Amino acid sequence: MSAQEFIIYPAIDILGGKAVRLLRGDYGEKTVYSDEPAAVAQKWVEQGADFIHVVDLDGAKEGSQQNRPVIESIVKHVPVPVQVGGGIRTGETLEALFSIGVARCILGTAAVREPEFVKQALVEYGERIAIGIDAKDGYVAVNGWLETSDVTAVELGRELKSHGATRVIFTDIARDGTLTGPNLAANIEMARQTGLKVIASGGVKDTNDLIELAKYRIDGVAGAIVGKALYAGNIELADALARIKQGLSNEGGNAQC
Repeated sequence: MSAQEFIIYPAIDILGGKAVRLLRGDYGEKTVYSDEPAAVAQKWVEQGADFIHVVDLDGAKEGSQQNRPVIESIVKHVPVPVQVGGGIRTGETLEALFSIGVARCILGTAAVREPEFVKQALVEYGERIAIGIDAKDGYVAVNGWLETSDVTAVELGRELKSHGATRVIFTDIARDGTLTGPNLAANIEMARQTGLKVIASGGVKDTNDLIELAKYRIDGVAGAIVGKALYAGNIELADALARIKQGLSNEGGNAQC
């Protein structure tokens, strides 16, 4: 991983075709932010986003993609890469998403439920596949976070690394949508114990959280997904990007190779 790699991923979570945010993954605790997710993506790009993170929440819950036309609209309307997760359980779904211009697909539940599919996807697509590991009390949650498996997050990360995975999106569900700060220790542990590039997700409340996470990029913390803090106005994206860039260019010690 480049020592300078730390990417902020504005999140667009799609439910019923709309851009929403959930609280701790609870489908009953949603806030609708826009009826036009593509317009939201354009807004983040105008503010400097280099990558967009999209989740098909209906797909995550149902086990198959439900909002592909919305995803395609987002991809067509922004000039930056888009990564997509939620309901990707088959090779046909991967092929369909890549064919409409998706840059990276995120496999979550499939990593536990269909390991052979995930291994094959890693062989076929390499770095275009990211693994989504969502944890409750250290254990992997699946099916839109509605079930918890008996596999620990670090165990799954290590196993997938052995099969060629390079990047994981790690979510502490207890912090998702809460604006209480990311689980810094868990993200660092995931990076150090697995050797994967870790994109932190869940709980980011302000730019200082992002700056703190970025300090550990040498350990493998390669970015952060930001949702509610952007929508609530706690983070102004252009300012956050500028402050992180400045901080990384000035810092020494921990982040130096």
